[in-house]
Amino acid sequence: MQAVIYGKQVIMHILNSHQEKLQEIYLSKEIDKKLFFALKKACPNTIKVDNKKAQSLAKGGNHQGVLAKVELPLAVSLKEVKKTQKLLVLCGITDVGNIGGIFRSAYCLGMDGVILDFAKELAYEGIVRSSLGLMYDLPFSVAPNTLDLINELKTSGFLCLGASMQGSSQAENLSLKKCALFLGSEHEGLSKKILAKMDAILSVKMRRDFDSLNVSVAAGILMDKIN
Repeated sequence: MQAVIYGKQVIMHILNSHQEKLQEIYLSKEIDKKLFFALKKACPNTIKVDNKKAQSLAKGGNHQGVLAKVELPLAVSLKEVKKTQKLLVLCGITDVGNIGGIFRSAYCLGMDGVILDFAKELAYEGIVRSSLGLMYDLPFSVAPNTLDLINELKTSGFLCLGASMQGSSQAENLSLKKCALFLGSEHEGLSKKILAKMDAILSVKMRRDFDSLNVSVAAGILMDKIN
């Protein structure tokens, strides 16, 4: 599937690491000649467009004068993802900005893969953009039934860890060689049914009284704890 993404940083990452995904590049501003020829070499279909066209392609987003039509990343099978050691499972998180931020943290902190449960409703192009292209670098899979997924992961030897404000388990006391960290949405968190099936519940220790952290921030802290 193809889609238009925008922003200089994400497109440069795709240019440098996933050049084969570029289908067309659209430029609405004058750019450095060296960069222009690098883009043209990587993608012969590099086209100059006016700002009105660029705004239309970006649907009003801040395109920075650089846009591209790309092949979107494809989900891999759950069977493939289960061959890894450290997984992140996103339950009910639908904000593509948060998901993209989580992909970036997951890649940088050494997670092996991500499992999504809302994939049919997500705009992958938004995740590619907000992850700065790192969605291409981290295998991800789709599992619409989270309760069934938990059973599958446990059968495959994964320790299932839930994230909750009420968590009391200490990561350093757990065997974390093969584990899956489950994160819920900011507003709802993980459901009681999901929490009941977890092997342990982790939380971020808050130094000051406040409702909660942004889910992508909490995700980064917890991923660092288990790696």
